[in-house]
Amino acid sequence: MENSNQIKYKKIYSDLIKKKFPEKANLLKSYLHKKELSQLDVIEINQKIFGKSQEEYSKTNQKLKAYNPEHIYQILEFQKTHQLNNTELAEHFNMSRNTVAAWKRKYLV
Repeated sequence: MENSNQIKYKKIYSDLIKKKFPEKANLLKSYLHKKELSQLDVIEINQKIFGKSQEEYSKTNQKLKAYNPEHIYQILEFQKTHQLNNTELAEHFNMSRNTVAAWKRKYLV
């Protein structure tokens, strides 16, 4: 049974792309064909839709980001797979290096 409180990112982004960014539909087709979008997918879609010009927007909303342990493990696995250091990973996901270091201490010890 699906949790009714869960955010339906796929529906939100499908509607957003249809109405405001139809030219980016082909670029994001692989994400929209997934059954569910992970938090990493949402971050990547957001970057592809809005690009780096949204830095001010993301800095303002940086405090609002929250990650559950499953997504933290995915991010740390991404770091290992792509052989990134903490700084590179933090830049990729637009977060603090200190956050990455704290996650590694907490979840990888």
